[in-house]
Amino acid sequence: MTIARTPTRNRGNRRAEILDAAARLFAARGFHGVSIEDIGAAVGVSGPALYRHFAGKEALLAEMLLDVSSRLRESAAAVVTSVATPAASSAETLDALLDVQITFALEQPALITVHDRELGNVPEPHRRRIRRLQRLYVEEWVTVLAELHPGCPAARLRAATHAVFGLLNSTPHSAGELPARDMRPLLRAMARAAVDAAVNVR
Repeated sequence: MTIARTPTRNRGNRRAEILDAAARLFAARGFHGVSIEDIGAAVGVSGPALYRHFAGKEALLAEMLLDVSSRLRESAAAVVTSVATPAASSAETLDALLDVQITFALEQPALITVHDRELGNVPEPHRRRIRRLQRLYVEEWVTVLAELHPGCPAARLRAATHAVFGLLNSTPHSAGELPARDMRPLLRAMARAAVDAAVNVR
């Protein structure tokens, strides 16, 4: 089975380079601890030159979190469309969804930190759009879990999905403890166990 990966941006794109650098800086220092000049220096341009790409720091943060939320949702939708075929089981589809989230968690821990800390600094209506994309992403998981556990209430499956995300998105706190090749199967096993425990709890 082909495993769907989290969609990535074009790494040759200057906007993507700025977003990546800003994510690392925001994760390390906080949104308010980073200036436009700091971000410019990280990508080798003057601070004012960044205004050709973004209206300001808030616009940059909004695009950063909209971008990752959109990529995760698109990747999950692609998994459900391409993997959920008559020849594939719901368990295989769940494995593919897990691969998407685990890849994201291992490769982009800075974005996890930024989202957790800085979503409140995103202006409306961008914050509503981010939340909507995230709800759609969760519902892709709930749909697959409902096929695996048809007797389990949707509310419990939704809560289980959020709990799994919390587990997998702990990678910013464990960075460097284990290499990715060892973390990946560990995270997968823990996530599957968490789902099983959640749906079977009495």
